[in-house]
Amino acid sequence: MTLAQSRSPFDPEVFAADPYGVLARLREDTPVVRVTLPEGTSAWVVTREADVRAWLGDPRLSLDKTHSTTGYRGFSLPPELDTNLLNMDGADHLRLRRLVSQAFTPRRVEELRPRIEEAAGRLADGVAAAGRSGPVDLVRAYAGPLPMTVIGDLFGLPAEGRRPFAELIGSVIGARTPDSTRAAVAAIAAFMRELIDGRRAAPGDDLLSGLIAARDEGDRLSESELVSLAFLIVGAGIENVTHLISGGVHTLLTHPGQLAAVRADPEGLLPAAVEELLRCVHPNVTAIRRFPVEDIEVGGTVIPRGETVLLALAAAHRDPARYPEPDRFDVRRADTAHLALGQGLHYCLGAPLARLQIRIALGTLLERFPALRLADGEPALWRTTFRSHAPARLPVLVTAGDAGPGGRVRR
Repeated sequence: MTLAQSRSPFDPEVFAADPYGVLARLREDTPVVRVTLPEGTSAWVVTREADVRAWLGDPRLSLDKTHSTTGYRGFSLPPELDTNLLNMDGADHLRLRRLVSQAFTPRRVEELRPRIEEAAGRLADGVAAAGRSGPVDLVRAYAGPLPMTVIGDLFGLPAEGRRPFAELIGSVIGARTPDSTRAAVAAIAAFMRELIDGRRAAPGDDLLSGLIAARDEGDRLSESELVSLAFLIVGAGIENVTHLISGGVHTLLTHPGQLAAVRADPEGLLPAAVEELLRCVHPNVTAIRRFPVEDIEVGGTVIPRGETVLLALAAAHRDPARYPEPDRFDVRRADTAHLALGQGLHYCLGAPLARLQIRIALGTLLERFPALRLADGEPALWRTTFRSHAPARLPVLVTAGDAGPGGRVRR
């Protein structure tokens, strides 16, 4: 029997123990397979890189849940949080995308560089101070607060509300019961409504004020689209970048040869290292669920219209048919054409900002802490589901000699 036949491959105990091994066995045995998810619903999982790449950009796979014929809702959000780019295709998707895209052009993102560098330096000061007395959890002290600061500035998010909101996002992703999920989602919805009401009363020069104006003055957004789009930008902008920074640090520290190469030539190799990290340790195990608008054939298997399809990014990124020695982390890898940021119409709008944050975050740590290492006896804690695989805690050690302020370098 294959793994998919003998037991659900996404059974929490099976998958958490060896996520990349489970995906590799699926890719080899049954590259297109219908499985039962932990929540009890069924989905088709696609694992070969060529199939995943082709179908990520194919309009016959829709993000719109109204195309589901099985009643699948999966990670359920109320309409006021779910009317966004991750549940739309066609004209509505393009309309919302145009409203947001100007905030993430390369020029606008480059203008954020000084603020990101300042925030990374300030957080590194805090890591240095905390590190004098023992291990520091880099997720909580650095990887989480940096994108929180950047997206918070972009949205004019009140300083006192940034960490609670990030923790709410994390609590939804890591929820273990329906009740805990519903409670976290309700709290997020309340937070977003309160934030938007406050900004309506006192608009500023920020992205959220611009979206509110598009809703109130130009009528280009419905109220639910406004709330949901704000939730998506803030939530995704914090969660994924946090995981990529922490996963990136862990990967570099556990590959000393690669780390030494990047330290020796940060200007030349750090951008390449970020692309390789996006391939190797992107937190999203699968892309967001999709629904065929007609019967489709994937890898010789027919998937009926309206059934749920999960394109397994983490499996595609380690497919030996595309990447030589795919499990090897290699900052000099020639083929860097990963799928971590999407493909086609649904390519990530925030990709330039995410890349810049990760480069600055890693570059600052390497510059400030030449002896940075994983804490002895305190292993990283990984949170793994069929949706995500990322560090929840990353204890590291720094020494007093590491903690000098250093100069700032362009990354």
